[in-house]
Amino acid sequence: MRMAPCEGAPDTWRLAPAVGEVRADAEMDRHPLYLARRAAALRAPLCRRGITAGLTRNCRDFHDLAVALARPDEAGRDVYALDYRGRGRSQSDPDWKNYSILVELNDVLDFMTMKGLDRAGIIGTSRGGLIAMLMAVLRPNAMGAVVLNDIGPVIEREGLTRIIAYVGRVPLPADWEEATELVREMNRRQFTAVSPQQWVEFAHAAFNDDNGLPAPSYDPQLAKAISLMDGPMPELWPQFTALVHVPLLAIRGENSDILSDKTFAQMRARHPRITAVAVRGQGHAPLLKDAPTIGAIADFLARTDGETYAQVPALSAAG
Repeated sequence: MRMAPCEGAPDTWRLAPAVGEVRADAEMDRHPLYLARRAAALRAPLCRRGITAGLTRNCRDFHDLAVALARPDEAGRDVYALDYRGRGRSQSDPDWKNYSILVELNDVLDFMTMKGLDRAGIIGTSRGGLIAMLMAVLRPNAMGAVVLNDIGPVIEREGLTRIIAYVGRVPLPADWEEATELVREMNRRQFTAVSPQQWVEFAHAAFNDDNGLPAPSYDPQLAKAISLMDGPMPELWPQFTALVHVPLLAIRGENSDILSDKTFAQMRARHPRITAVAVRGQGHAPLLKDAPTIGAIADFLARTDGETYAQVPALSAAG
């Protein structure tokens, strides 16, 4: 399956040499590497995005965060930003049934093995966070620290229903001005603290760029895959418990309809090394563009680089 580089963001997408360097990975070129010049002793974060305001997101959502983490000094670190199959510029899978969390987890693990990434920092927004929890069960030694962005062991039905309702049904905008207005209108009730420029950047992340015009950024067959979720969602407390061997940063959007305040509080109670951050004026999922949230992630990774690796817990059937 052919992989393609992450592209199509605003002009700031290509970094100046003073900030760092973005390059497409030579072997799996859908995955841009934000190169930090001085990162040999630091964990390399692996940024992954799946469901956010839809199942359909891509690595462009991590651009601002990746630029900040790949700073050209002693605190900088290399960052891989991954697209799943059928998202962004990655090739669509001919079998829509492969758009599953388990298949995507195996894709991520294959990539990490190929790159020799061990005990990496895993940054997962929504679907990416679900994959991180499964990784904690199936390959716990692959992760050294985890950031869960607006996702937890319990997914609220109201938010999931909202997502299912529009995947594969969003009209294609005629131009970028219309694209910006579309994403603003779809998300403004949850995202009350987003600047006009951030809406523009959000639109450029949500759609591919085809000769200067918005283009679909995901395989419409993903709608079939998400339709399989139309029923009671199992709670993933055992999988969340498997994360206790690594430090965890849990982020929740203040207006989220996917991660409830109740679940967020239970996560804080059940994980012994958790740091919790609430993002004001944002919903599902926080855009990772504001300075306080980016700073919280950078500080968490810096603080946990030297932490000892706790014993991996046994997985039980009980929450």
